[in-house]
Amino acid sequence: MTVRVSAYIGLGSNLGEPLQQLDAAFTALNKLSGSRVTKRSSFYTSKPMGPADQPDYINAVAELETALAPQDLLLALQAIEQLQGRDRSGPRWGPRTLDLDLLLYADEVINTERLQVPHPGLAERDFVLIPLAEIAPELVIPGQPALKQLIQNCQNYGLERLPG
Repeated sequence: MTVRVSAYIGLGSNLGEPLQQLDAAFTALNKLSGSRVTKRSSFYTSKPMGPADQPDYINAVAELETALAPQDLLLALQAIEQLQGRDRSGPRWGPRTLDLDLLLYADEVINTERLQVPHPGLAERDFVLIPLAEIAPELVIPGQPALKQLIQNCQNYGLERLPG
């Protein structure tokens, strides 16, 4: 029997029709081997964290039930980004067609050169915490206070839920 775990993926885009990029990413996540999207948040718009001279982002979070190991899931996420035109040559936190972050993988804590889980920026990002709380309000993040407490302590990046 294949063991499946819940992983949470942060999605973001601010180039190349961001809503279409995120819809395509949800479809691609559903097609990953041994995986399926079990929950998806609303879409949210937020100001960029990085250089201010770029368009606002559209963000969301997906709960993915997966049989992929964490490193394999990371490689699959990076392949989806590349297929959707992700260019990694620009500035850190610069504009992008698609950004997929592995936020959480079951209740594991992973700290390797290529992968850190929970995602190191998770606790400071309202554009991750609020969509995450929408789909998993009781989620326990290893090494962190309750999700509600994280949201209260988080800087506001101008997050707005999109209609629909």
